Amino acid sequence: MTKVTLHRNPFIDRDQFLTPFDKIFDAMFEEQFPEVVEKVGVTPYQGSAYPKVNVYEYDDKVGIVAEIPGLSKKQINVEVEDGVLTISGDKHSVWDDAKAKILRRELKQSSFKRSFTLGELLDGDKVSANFKDGVLSIEIPKSVPEKPKRHSVKIG
Repeated sequence: MTKVTLHRNPFIDRDQFLTPFDKIFDAMFEEQFPEVVEKVGVTPYQGSAYPKVNVYEYDDKVGIVAEIPGLSKKQINVEVEDGVLTISGDKHSVWDDAKAKILRRELKQSSFKRSFTLGELLDGDKVSANFKDGVLSIEIPKSVPEKPKRHSVKIG
């Protein structure tokens, strides 16, 4: 029996390797299904790899669910500015003990930012968010289109 040992190259970052593939997939999806982006009003693909999200459309809203493990609610920010919803976060509280010698460091201090363009069909002023057990849920209500006003004009 031959034993195969896999060695990881410490110079290859997983996200640096996968992000170009994500961008290619995103471009192909948006080119093949432009009506999805136009109808839903959210551009779900921005070439960003983190956090990974699911985007759901309902009759009255669009939902975004993101897994963000290891952060607290205080470390996450959700903003809407100029029709763009942005999820961001910072993780700078990695535990270190000055008395201990570090043998391996995999926990990183990091930050992330991911944005979604909201279309005219979504109401960016009424966005709500909830964060529990590492899962961020965002709801964006659909805008109610104004009905054309009709009135009679008196002929003089």
